[in-house]
Amino acid sequence: MNKKILGGLAAVAAAVVAVVLTIGGGGSDTIKIAYQGPLSGGEAQTGTDEQNAVKFAIELYNATNPEQKIELVSADDQGDGTVAASVAPGIANDKSIVAVVGPAYSGATIASLPYYKEAGMPLISPSATKVSLTDPTVDGEFGGPVFHRIPATDKIQGPALGKLAVQGIAAPKVFIIDDQSAYSVGLVEYLTPSLPASVVVGTDSTKNDTSDFSATVAKIKSKGANVVIYTGYYSQAAVLVKQLRDGGYKGIFAGGDGVLNSEFAVLAGAAAEGARLTGATVPLAELSPDLAAKFKESLGVEPGVYAAESFDAANIIIDAIKAGNKTRETILAYIKSVQFTGVGGDVISFDANGDSTLGFINGFEVKSGKVVSTGAVK
Repeated sequence: MNKKILGGLAAVAAAVVAVVLTIGGGGSDTIKIAYQGPLSGGEAQTGTDEQNAVKFAIELYNATNPEQKIELVSADDQGDGTVAASVAPGIANDKSIVAVVGPAYSGATIASLPYYKEAGMPLISPSATKVSLTDPTVDGEFGGPVFHRIPATDKIQGPALGKLAVQGIAAPKVFIIDDQSAYSVGLVEYLTPSLPASVVVGTDSTKNDTSDFSATVAKIKSKGANVVIYTGYYSQAAVLVKQLRDGGYKGIFAGGDGVLNSEFAVLAGAAAEGARLTGATVPLAELSPDLAAKFKESLGVEPGVYAAESFDAANIIIDAIKAGNKTRETILAYIKSVQFTGVGGDVISFDANGDSTLGFINGFEVKSGKVVSTGAVK
């Protein structure tokens, strides 16, 4: 995922100091890993969900009373490239931090990469899906050699989203909307070709801070669309779908992993009912009910979206530390050769460009105000 929000100087300044220690004693026997993602602003739920899983992994490790304790450092980039560029240098320059889970969003990742690549900082993202991050032909966006990710890319998600959106619709008329962010536009690049040209009746591109979608709603109605696909993020998707329903639209509303969040259903209310969503994630409670119960007992909340992937990313780094690796260089080498059995039982490894061996996309639907898994998109 990717997010680009035009923030003021105050937001950037706040982000610079938004690096806080949250777990660990800070003694000489403590090593630090960081989580980077949106922990404030409109996309904060995504970052909170992911960081909670990282925190849980560290708590489980520290509870074994190892000689080498681990401390978590939080880096709030608000899911925004501009803010990320002000946060990443502080993480990169802190020699006590040996690896990062994240960044969560693709745009924030792109903005952070110059600092992390220069510092040799190992990165494992649980949710950044933009294809170019692992494409060595794309200058300025390729994350090698430090960037790795758990989820499948938008090259796989785009066609899956198209398939899910039109499933069961006899004569689909699809209208596609992006939010002008790198992630959103990139997802459309793989979504659109997966659909027959004859079924795409219209497109629109709206800013990711749009509050009035009346012009877009009018276009959708004029085209007679019965399937609307939005490739932006959940906070704006909630605004859009409410205005669509208020405008009389009764067709399918679908979105990618940027929309996939419990807060989408909360913010959109009844308008979100029936929404079809995709994501390269499996709910932790499906993979391990016992672990999900321990998660809730420990943190007081249910595991959120990308909890399993964040938990796995953290544990790959933790395993590297358990194996005696205490520097960025040796942890990076460990990650590149790892064969890690994730919480779901699948073996995770990374190719030369940082993509994982996992390649699935799951479907989700909003039912009775909850985002529920509907299984693999086939």
